Amino acid sequence: MNVSLILIILLIGAFATYFAGDKLASKVALFFSLAALGCSIVLLNHFYAGDDISLISTWITKPNISFALKADGLGIAMLLLTVALTPIIIFSSFGNEYKNAKGFYALILFMAFAMTGTFLAADGLLYYIFWELALIPIYFIALIWGNGDAEERRKAVIKFFIYTLAGSLFMLIAFIYLYQKAGSFLIEDLYKVNLSATEQLWIFLAFFLAYAIKIPIIPFHTWQASVYQKAPTVGTMLLSGIMLKMGLYSVIRWQLPIAPLAAKEYMNIFIGLGIAGVIYGSIVALRQKDLKKLLAYSSLAHVGLIAAGTYTLTIDGLRGAVLQMIAHGFVVVGLFYAAEVIFRRFETREIGEMGGIRTQSPKFTSMFLILVLASVALPSTFNFVGEFTVLYSLSQINIWFAVLGGTTIILGAYYMLKMFQNVMLGETNSKTFADVSVNEGISFVVIIAVLIFFGFYPKPITDLITPSLETILNVINKN
Repeated sequence: MNVSLILIILLIGAFATYFAGDKLASKVALFFSLAALGCSIVLLNHFYAGDDISLISTWITKPNISFALKADGLGIAMLLLTVALTPIIIFSSFGNEYKNAKGFYALILFMAFAMTGTFLAADGLLYYIFWELALIPIYFIALIWGNGDAEERRKAVIKFFIYTLAGSLFMLIAFIYLYQKAGSFLIEDLYKVNLSATEQLWIFLAFFLAYAIKIPIIPFHTWQASVYQKAPTVGTMLLSGIMLKMGLYSVIRWQLPIAPLAAKEYMNIFIGLGIAGVIYGSIVALRQKDLKKLLAYSSLAHVGLIAAGTYTLTIDGLRGAVLQMIAHGFVVVGLFYAAEVIFRRFETREIGEMGGIRTQSPKFTSMFLILVLASVALPSTFNFVGEFTVLYSLSQINIWFAVLGGTTIILGAYYMLKMFQNVMLGETNSKTFADVSVNEGISFVVIIAVLIFFGFYPKPITDLITPSLETILNVINKN
């Protein structure tokens, strides 16, 4: 048994969902997403038992391309994030009705397939193929099932598509150049390529452009807020919960080990860009009147801090970044789902038209508050573990990086608690807000349970990812 089984399940699930028809599509999609999660847990046990669950097979001989999937601790952690969030996202959509539901849910599973392949690929060209494949389903999900004015939605989605595709082309050029040096696309061979400082700089920048757009890092963020707002909530969850992690993960897996000299030389610049995103995202979030846009800029601030952690080139920075990636994935999915639950009742995303929910729905209020506190990294929540570790790593480089990065806690607490006050508190709203349904409650409880459990006990994830990160750091420090 190897990790290709997960890809097979998700791909078969996408086709089965489409051919199941509109009435059964959601249930079939949920079944296959849970099957992928179950098999991933079995594979994790095989990994701990010392079994080899990676896969390397010759695919194309000229050029030399392998179908290679690497299942180390880092890859498995990102695999588990993907297959854990996918059924939650699918289940959370059960309260909505979609035209052509079979196409909608099939695209979700196909996107999960592509993102999983991106996290596991150990051949540069295979990785690039999965990277680009993930873009196709989210394009159609946002374009066809999005909300708001159709023309504005089309412009936002096309801008996102062109931005991402253009950045990826530079990454493809970098891979072609590396292939000419190594004679192979295998990641282990690319790590061994002897590049001059100038060559590493250009390779580093080519990768950076692709990843900075996907994450996003300012000033490459201009597509984010509009796409998050216009996409259906399921699409926003996929983008913020999983897809942006592709860029952050790729920085650690591909960019830093292949071009370590450039990473070390220009470390302060890229840490600075990440921290700038923290401050910019937080300040802009303060001014938002639309709930989804506020959460979009909040996400921008948090991923800026994660990006800064990756560029510290320290074990604490890399470990904290991965922990925060996983924590952010769960909390941002929970927050966007809360925004969707409110929209189902009030049919608005304008914060000024909300308020008074607490008196009508105490259960929802309590769960929403926990998600808000997790977002601002309250101790005992998963986000605190990752955020504290990243800030500690920044302090090792320069104490001012930690001070400026720490503004995410202060500003985040201000705009998130202010938002909570305006949305949930105050006098009873004239609109009726029914308390959470059983399905909605299950989704919230699962997300909150993960955030609290790993907030108190992050050791399983830390032990899983640390050996892989130490190996990558050794490759970086050899140059």
